Parts: sequence; C-alpha cells; structure tokens
Amino acid sequence: MSVDRRLFLSAAAASGLGAAVSHAAPMPRRGLKATQDAKSGFRYCLNTSTIRGQELGIEKEVDVAAAAGYDGIEPWIPTLRQFVEKGGKLSDLAKRISDAGLTVDSAIGFAQWIVDDETKRKEALEEAKRDMDMLREIGGTRIAAPPVGAHQADSPKIDLFAAAERFRALQDLGDQTGVVPQLEVWGFSKNLSRLGEVMFVIGETAHPKACLLLDIYHIFKGGSDFTGLNLFSDNALQVFHVNDYPATPERTEMNDSHRVYPGDGIAPMSKILNAIGGHGREITLSLELFNRDYWKQDALEVAKTGLSKMKATVAAANA
Repeated sequence: MSVDRRLFLSAAAASGLGAAVSHAAPMPRRGLKATQDAKSGFRYCLNTSTIRGQELGIEKEVDVAAAAGYDGIEPWIPTLRQFVEKGGKLSDLAKRISDAGLTVDSAIGFAQWIVDDETKRKEALEEAKRDMDMLREIGGTRIAAPPVGAHQADSPKIDLFAAAERFRALQDLGDQTGVVPQLEVWGFSKNLSRLGEVMFVIGETAHPKACLLLDIYHIFKGGSDFTGLNLFSDNALQVFHVNDYPATPERTEMNDSHRVYPGDGIAPMSKILNAIGGHGREITLSLELFNRDYWKQDALEVAKTGLSKMKATVAAANA
C-alpha cells in the first residue's frame, strides 16, 4: 500500500468514517438467551471451523454447540450444501437447531462478489442468492462476505470505490433475501486486509445495514492496530470472531492454523473486548479456530474449552 493511500484512509477514518458506519439502521433481533453477559452485551457462538477437522457434519456440530452451552452456531455454507446433497432437509435442520436452543448468528460463505471479472461477479451473486436462501431456511439472517477470489498474492489490487460498488450489489441482494452480508476482513489477503480498507468500503456503500465481520487474528495478521475498534458502535459490528495468536512465529509467517484459544496467546483481549462491548449494543462473540491440534481432540471438549476461555476473557475485561 502506498504512503499516500495510507494517509488517505487514515484521514477518512479520522474525519468521520467511523461515525458513518456506526449509525446503521437497527436490525430486528431474535430473542437472546439468559446467558448473554448483562454488562457487555456479549453472547457466545461456535464457528464450526473450530471442530472442522473432526468431520462431524452439521447435525452433530449443532449437537456439540448445544451440549457445550453456546447460544448460537455459525456454520459454513459448504457444510450446509453437503447436508442437502446427501438428502438432508433444511426444515429438519432448522428444527434441530431451534430445539437445541440455538440461533444461527452468521454463516461463512465464499461467493466471489469482489472480483474484476463481470461474468464471475454475476455468477457469484447467483451463488450468494442460493446460499442466502438456504441460510434463511434454517433461521440465519447474516452471512460473511470475505474478499475471496481477490485474496491471492497475484491478485490485482482492487480500487476501493469499485469494491464498495460491488459490495453494494451484494447488500441489495441481501435486502431481497432477508440475509445481511457482513464485509469480512482477511488479514492475509491482497485486498481488504486492513481495518481502514473495510471501513472505507462499507462507508461508501451508503447502505443503512452496512456492517463488518471482524476477527482478532485477521486484524493482527493484516497489520492494523486494535485501537481502530473504538470507532465502531451500534450496528456496524454484530458478530465478532474471537481467537488469539501466539508470540511466535512472526506475524508475516503466521497462518490460520496458529490460532489458539482466547487468552492463551498475546492478543490484548481486554482492550479488544472493551472496545467492542457495551455501547448499548448486542454482539455475538463467535469462536473461530483452525488449530490442527484441536482438530485431533474430542470435539465437545474443544467446544467446552473454547467457551470457558471466551467467558474468562470477558470476565477479565469486565473486572
């Protein structure tokens, strides 16, 4: 990123971009369970990547999340597709989730909405509609929108105004389906790897439900400072991926598999949680890990440990 571009993004954020993205129109919310932290407004969700290596399938992933004591679940769209392809009924899955006392707080999709190729973008919107329709059937109202397809090292650098226009098309599709896309930062990506970049994009869409899906590891990996989280309030953040990172290897050498339980690394957890918590907002903390050592362990024990450590970091931040 050029110095001029960095200065421009910094100036945009400082001059009110944070305010622009923090006054989104309120979204209807489902009833929250009693486990929501009264002071911070946090509730707890299991991103199924955390137990992905155990290859349980979505039904057993739901069972694990419920047994471990989570409020919600964040499934991956490919896993939902596999469920349907094997003959599973989304109505049955929706009932299983509801009967387990869970909500579907978000889901992880991979439609290439951001790429330069217009034909691929059109196909991506068709894919996103199918994903949103499927997600809506199980009670989901939000979906991740990472910069997939423009994240490789050899990807062209995409103009942020163009990215905003393309994301607005995805947001308009979300209005039709009732599922809100959340612009996701990917710290390792050639595009949208920094807080200032994703803030700029959602600020320029001028959409009343514009929101981000941020992640502790990705913010660190992309090189942004966590202080930028203080710019957000209200509905700009609704789901936040929680994890931690160790002291080694170096940031530039780190990858998804290095993520550890919150509190087991060196991330400034209290600073982060105090920045995003409170403000009169309800926010879901979703545990997203890709640790291969955890994938070798019992899925329920991993889920329980992750929830316990999330709650411990929240307690420490509230102390």
